[in-house]
Amino acid sequence: MAQRNRTSTDILAQILNAANYSGSITKSKIMYKANISYTQLKEYTSVMVESDLLRYDENKQTYRVTDRGLRFLKVYEHINKLIHS
Repeated sequence: MAQRNRTSTDILAQILNAANYSGSITKSKIMYKANISYTQLKEYTSVMVESDLLRYDENKQTYRVTDRGLRFLKVYEHINKLIHS
């Protein structure tokens, strides 16, 4: 199967999956699990917090998925199944 470039939506979903799997996740683990640079991390997490997909805990310096983020993941996975089946 040919390698395709990831869309912004794919990267959002990878970040949410990583945070959801871990319960809460640090910036460095997001970078590793989603295979993104620090610049991308800052851009994506900023947008995701503003959009209420992620919540940042300043005391623990970790991110958690919000209910809205979980709904996004469900819809994303459903659409992917429709496209790839």
